[in-house]
Amino acid sequence: MLNLVKSNTTFNINKFIRKIKTTFAVWGFFHFTSASDWNPKSSVFHSSSVKGVPRKNVGIFWDLDNKPPKSFPPYDAAIRLKKATEEFGSVKYMIAYANHHAFRYVPPTVRAQRGERKALNELENMGIVKPDEPYTCRVCGRRFYNNEKFINHFKQIHEREQMKRLNQIDSARGKRRVNLVAKNAMKMEKYRNAARDILTPKVGYGLMDELKRAGFWVGKVSDKPQAADSALRNHMVDIMDRKMIECIVLVSDDSDFVEILKEARLRCLKTVVVGDCNDGALKRTADAAFSWQEIKIGKAKKEAVSVLGRWKDRDILKRLEWSFDPETERDLLHPEVLSEDSDSECFLPGETDASVSKKSNGAWWELESSTEDAEKPRQLLK
Repeated sequence: MLNLVKSNTTFNINKFIRKIKTTFAVWGFFHFTSASDWNPKSSVFHSSSVKGVPRKNVGIFWDLDNKPPKSFPPYDAAIRLKKATEEFGSVKYMIAYANHHAFRYVPPTVRAQRGERKALNELENMGIVKPDEPYTCRVCGRRFYNNEKFINHFKQIHEREQMKRLNQIDSARGKRRVNLVAKNAMKMEKYRNAARDILTPKVGYGLMDELKRAGFWVGKVSDKPQAADSALRNHMVDIMDRKMIECIVLVSDDSDFVEILKEARLRCLKTVVVGDCNDGALKRTADAAFSWQEIKIGKAKKEAVSVLGRWKDRDILKRLEWSFDPETERDLLHPEVLSEDSDSECFLPGETDASVSKKSNGAWWELESSTEDAEKPRQLLK
């Protein structure tokens, strides 16, 4: 009997200890989870735990006719521009306009690179030059020591396979089309990444495709003069009328956009210009300005932080500005006196009523009539 009692007591104690361990383990888990959200460098919690301050919506408007990315690849230019702009707020709109000529144009640097590649291919075909490392196909992994054979392999095999996939997807409908897209998505993406470095674009140097890959909406207009400028201005006005953004980033050096920047500032929007003209009309009108070189080397992204700080300080100073308005001050200090239903009269400083200014010789409890009656006998005695 004694052994049974001991065993029951031991069982209850062990059960109690396990319960305590479980409780502390759960408490420690929640404590660790909350501490993991804390960033010791910034001394603040992440946005998942504390609701952050809402950021401004930013829109990028790119005039490709006036400011195409000539010095470096379009995709890299678009990504670096976006990263620099993200310092001003959340980038909601990325819009670019150009005419057909801008998409057919090939920069001199790209033309020079193509000429060098063509000359190197001829030397490889004659056996004079042999590459140090073979050309590796990024789709199937085959290796070649001749660039033209490598390109022919890619076109004859992988490009045909890609065309077959696209034709199957175009001819399919409904659920079958969805299944084909899901089935071939990785293969198609793999082909596009490889073709971007191997195949030469048939028109231009792939400006539209590269900007779309970076997330831009690209609009193509006719070759009429100022067609792209007009379309871009209309798009900017439309977005401003709908109050979708608080900051405008314009990539252009065209002074025709000065009026639209002034209109944006009248609507209390922040304006930023990206261009190579150091002392142009756009940069004088905008709140901040950067050059393509600053975007390329990442300097604009660092300077954007200080620009944003100056904007915040300027907004705080505007709120602290005080201007004297007599009517407003009177309404605030004497609301009950200046009300229309009030029977009392209000006197400005320096003004007094005649009845109030008269000095009373009698005591304050004596009436005026009694005081006058008391003074009459004294005058008669004199």
